[in-house]
Amino acid sequence: MTRLLIIEDNPELLANLYDFFEPLGYLLSEARDGPTGLSMALQQDYDVILLDLMLPRLDGLTLCRKLRQEFQIATPIIMLTARDPIDDRVEGLAQGADDYLVKPFSLKELDARIQALVRRAQGRQVHGVLSWHDLQVDSRVPQAWRQGQTIALTPTTHKILLSLIRAAPAVVKKQQLEYLLWGDAPPEGGALRTHIHDLRQHIDKGFTPPLIETVHGVGLRMHTPEPPNTATR
Repeated sequence: MTRLLIIEDNPELLANLYDFFEPLGYLLSEARDGPTGLSMALQQDYDVILLDLMLPRLDGLTLCRKLRQEFQIATPIIMLTARDPIDDRVEGLAQGADDYLVKPFSLKELDARIQALVRRAQGRQVHGVLSWHDLQVDSRVPQAWRQGQTIALTPTTHKILLSLIRAAPAVVKKQQLEYLLWGDAPPEGGALRTHIHDLRQHIDKGFTPPLIETVHGVGLRMHTPEPPNTATR
């Protein structure tokens, strides 16, 4: 089942997409403005994102750039737009889109392009498992493995860990993690700190070396273990 996130504010086009793709077995989710689409793309895993260029509150180019550069989300993106200048297409691809379709477009062609991106992504990521050092994480269900042990995660710690591995070895800022989990309305107090502590208890406690590293005043990153010392003659 192909999971499709449609970030589009045109109700007529949304209805057409549902009518065409649901009978084909696609699982569809929708967002009708940029911030909602960004939040959904960060909180769930999708096979492909259909992204309108002109969106309320946050335009498609900015949203695409945030997904790629700030949050290191690699989900394939097809940008949809009513505009056809070469500069717009170049800019969309430069911001991280994988493909580009100009409205009106053939739904059969869109289906073919989606499936091509899904096949390409499957070639990059085997069975949805991400790895860092001796840690493997299932990108679709909250489960990980380290040194032969299976680790059950909560949905929240799973999201944090995926964000860290996708960005590794770069730092993920505290504000980025809060937006990932709660959008524009993070809870007061130490909620994020509590979830990070829980994640460390599962991922690092009892294992060597620890993999989750705090960069004080900035955020978190995945630690890069040093290679073992080798004896020299």
